[in-house]
Amino acid sequence: MKGKAKHVVGGGGEESMKYSNNNGGVAWSRGPLLGKGGFGSVYLASLKNPKSRNGYYPPVMAVKSAEVSASCSLQKEKEVFNCLNGCPFIIKCFGEETTRDRGGEMFYNVLLEYASGGTLAGLIKKSDGVGLPELDVKRYTRSILEGIHYIHSHGYVHCDLKPDNILLVSSSTKAGEFVAKIGDFGLAKKSEKRNKKRKFDPYLRGTTLYMAPETVANHVQEPPCDIWALGCVVLEMLTGKQAWDVKPDVTIEELMRKIGDGYELPKMPSEVSKDAKDFLKRCFVANPMFRFTAEMLLDEPFVSGVDLDGGEFVETSDAESVEWTDTLCGTDDEFSGSSFYEEWSFTSDEGSCFSPWSDDEEGITSNVDAMTHASRVEENAVQYLPTCTIPAGA
Repeated sequence: MKGKAKHVVGGGGEESMKYSNNNGGVAWSRGPLLGKGGFGSVYLASLKNPKSRNGYYPPVMAVKSAEVSASCSLQKEKEVFNCLNGCPFIIKCFGEETTRDRGGEMFYNVLLEYASGGTLAGLIKKSDGVGLPELDVKRYTRSILEGIHYIHSHGYVHCDLKPDNILLVSSSTKAGEFVAKIGDFGLAKKSEKRNKKRKFDPYLRGTTLYMAPETVANHVQEPPCDIWALGCVVLEMLTGKQAWDVKPDVTIEELMRKIGDGYELPKMPSEVSKDAKDFLKRCFVANPMFRFTAEMLLDEPFVSGVDLDGGEFVETSDAESVEWTDTLCGTDDEFSGSSFYEEWSFTSDEGSCFSPWSDDEEGITSNVDAMTHASRVEENAVQYLPTCTIPAGA
């Protein structure tokens, strides 16, 4: 047995679990529930002794847990973290442990960096539909973009970028400020562009409102789909409203048809700067062939001069990436012979690379309450936005 648990009582009468590792690992107490996702629950955790022979652990962490019998997705997420742990704009992973609760149930736990500022979604919600100051948006956007660039350069696609999955970590040098970091890699996948053969994925990963046209229309989820999602996040930060003007009675099928057609793009807000508009235009290009990459966007005036406080990049070994590729993408693939760009070229014609936006268009007036960040669909209407994998043809 790798670990055992002792029952303790936390502050305010809340029950928590104290876990200790028999192999010289870290002893930690599980505190309040921070949130639940499709692949596990996240708890606040405090450590009795931050230092152990296995390395350094911060005194407070977030622990993502799932029953061992249902932890396959969480274990895969941990493997992604292993490959991306050198980026200061991605939530740090400190390791993994297996524990047992009072009832004898085994749990798989991933120890993660704690984001004391909550999520970007929570910060946007506090703006009451007004949006964040543009200077803050620039800083957060630059951080997110650095993280995306690192993800893509290491051969991954996040597939579920949205404000809920952007976490705010307290700055180490500037009191009262937070650094935006990308988290939740439960739906991440290897980019197919690095493989000789394309493997057809029968599922759509992610949250509908942030999906790119090629994702909805053709089940293509490659690096450009993260750039589209980034545009949705930036637009939401600037305006306090979601990118698509969705009414409460709109069904998921109608929303997906609207996005997948590629004829309509999110509306350009009129109250933001020219640099912000130009940045959004580079993200919201219907044809992914002509959409800017993360590396290209880093040179855009909107973010190019932003001073970041995130720490240093640390190069990680590619060995884990190769092993992960072999695990997910076998060699018996039915698709072959087509290039990365050829696979996407059918999603729209060349004309679609030009944005229909004009600088005098009105700002977004979408009903924020029509879609929230919760994961629930009710009575065939888009009351809440699902984060899920959707089988083809469903």
